[in-house]
Amino acid sequence: MSSENTFDLIVIGSGPGGYVAAIRGAQLGLKTAIIEKDKTLGGTCLNVGCIPSKALLHSTEMYHFAGHGAAEHGIDLTNLSISIEQLMAKKDKTVAQLCNGVQFLMKSNKIKVFNGFGMLAGENKVRVKGAKDETELSGKHILIATGSSTIELPFLKFDGETVVSSDQAIAFDKVPEKLAVVGAGAIGLELGSVWARLGAQVEVIEFLPTIAPTFDKDVSKMAERLFKKQGLNFNLNTKVTGLKKSKGKQFLTAEKDGKAIEFEADKVLVAVGRQPYTERLGLETLGIETDEKGRIPVGEHFKTSADGIYAIGDVITGPMLAHKAEEEAVACVERIAGQAGHVNYDVIPNVIYTEPELASVGLTEAAAKEKGVEFKSGKFNFAGNGRAIASDGTDGFVKVTACKKTDRILGVQIIGKGASELIAAAVTHMEYGGSAEDLGRTIHAHPTMSEALKEAGLAVGGNAIHSA
Repeated sequence: MSSENTFDLIVIGSGPGGYVAAIRGAQLGLKTAIIEKDKTLGGTCLNVGCIPSKALLHSTEMYHFAGHGAAEHGIDLTNLSISIEQLMAKKDKTVAQLCNGVQFLMKSNKIKVFNGFGMLAGENKVRVKGAKDETELSGKHILIATGSSTIELPFLKFDGETVVSSDQAIAFDKVPEKLAVVGAGAIGLELGSVWARLGAQVEVIEFLPTIAPTFDKDVSKMAERLFKKQGLNFNLNTKVTGLKKSKGKQFLTAEKDGKAIEFEADKVLVAVGRQPYTERLGLETLGIETDEKGRIPVGEHFKTSADGIYAIGDVITGPMLAHKAEEEAVACVERIAGQAGHVNYDVIPNVIYTEPELASVGLTEAAAKEKGVEFKSGKFNFAGNGRAIASDGTDGFVKVTACKKTDRILGVQIIGKGASELIAAAVTHMEYGGSAEDLGRTIHAHPTMSEALKEAGLAVGGNAIHSA
């Protein structure tokens, strides 16, 4: 095989895990190649996931403010209108800018990009099947970072028109009159919010008794109440059963308390989670088996059962989050290069980018109870925060949960404006084993929303200053 197709590191997949792994490999002196089956680099996150959804959330938040909050500030916006075509163009421009940025990073780091479907083809071999030809590569180390795909319900299959995944729900050409959202997790809540702000009647159907079920109950309950005010209607403890047509209309069918119910819907967004993308990768050629959920088992330092083959991100166990994949990418490649890469899985933040945002890190109170850890919690409402009052951000609170014996922070939950940014301070304190008192004694600028973190830390010991 020619030297131009021989590499120290071959990365299959160019999402946040894949392209970060490639860059870190190049930085550490490894001759690196990356393979991507789609036309553009960036994976689900940049192309049809994190980035386009955040662009739509930002645009529709401004539109919602213009229609519902501007007048209170003395801003007159009569005859308000929105162009869905321009809204989508702005979103697409954002996506293109970031995807082009990844392409530039590959070039500037001298990483060879192969466009095509990459699959294992024996020991140290990867076959890239392009549109017109096939190329065989040789790599001392091969990293699988192929991400995940949307889960399809067997009784509610995607057709791309009526029953859609998030891929289509970020690109509707008009506002659906009636939108049914199956699933009240991050994707369902975020895209449900987008289209509700634009005028859709949104029905969210959730099998579990709460929305945002990975958060503490008090966070989920407040979120439900606030989102209802924004036009989302929630149907909890409800099981979706299928789709039927009657008299020229479409109805999502479901069951609750043993009774059949129906929801008229122009569009049905199925947002019940994602599954590892591990099919057709040629895993069997090296004896690599997947678990019951299609994930690739890995051992120490992300090694699979086959020598020289590694896996990270959504294809292995753990939360399917872009930042988790990025950290695993760096740790894995650093280990390959003989360095001490490491991921602290106890401090991976989780965010839902609605308005207000929901953010958490570490243990919930329920998880602490399950582990038998004695804890104490402190809560501070944004209603007592000066910056929040001045910027219409009084909805929500910060809650700090700490070990009762040591005061070490176990977890932090935030619901509020800018929670996705605020959670980073909590992650930092936890990374270094900080206590609630450490957080409470850290100086925060005034006036800022971040002072609520300080106050919640003080509240763990009953010492919050700005609450009665």
